[in-house]
Amino acid sequence: MNLLFNIQSSISNFLIKEYPDKAFGIGDVLISANKTQNKGDYTVLLFPIAKKAGISPLQLGERIISYLQIEFNTLTFEIVSGFLNIEMPVSYWHDCLKHLMILDLKNLFAKKDKTVLVEYSSPNTNKPLHLGHIRNILLGWSLSNILDRLGYKVIKTQVVNDRGIAICKSMLAWQKFGNESTPESAGIKGDHFVGDYYVLFERKFKEEYQEFQTSEMGQQIYR
Repeated sequence: MNLLFNIQSSISNFLIKEYPDKAFGIGDVLISANKTQNKGDYTVLLFPIAKKAGISPLQLGERIISYLQIEFNTLTFEIVSGFLNIEMPVSYWHDCLKHLMILDLKNLFAKKDKTVLVEYSSPNTNKPLHLGHIRNILLGWSLSNILDRLGYKVIKTQVVNDRGIAICKSMLAWQKFGNESTPESAGIKGDHFVGDYYVLFERKFKEEYQEFQTSEMGQQIYR
């Protein structure tokens, strides 16, 4: 874990030594996780410090690498478009695991005097379930288990039949165009029945809106 800080400190020392008139400090060295497909676990943003130093990011990156290689000969470096990517050695990740293993697990998982309410799933009972619902169910269930493992008293709940504007649109469409039909008479599942009237509402609304736009009143409003 300290290796990353040591790298940051070494780059800062290099900048202070090489550019004493630029007032460099450790805060100028920005290191973050490398989220690109390029080689390296971490990346150093070269653009701001290169601008401050008055040289190109490529030149600065090459000079920093030459400096770091003396002290950190187990690291692998690569410069990509103004970023200095650093690949950490396997020993670094071993140290990270050891750090996690020596945590005070009893204290970490101790019972806490707090209750946490986790509400998840809560599907609309008048529409079919889809993959998005499964995602929310898995996220809520996982979060509940994590909080429980951390010592919290967890209450799981969901809002049953949380109806909103969607069901209102479906009911209005059924009142206007349903002709007293039912899922049984239509020969389809209830949730699909309601969903079809929701789609019908949107289509009828769009037609009515377009008709209004071309009307005399509509042209006066949108003129």
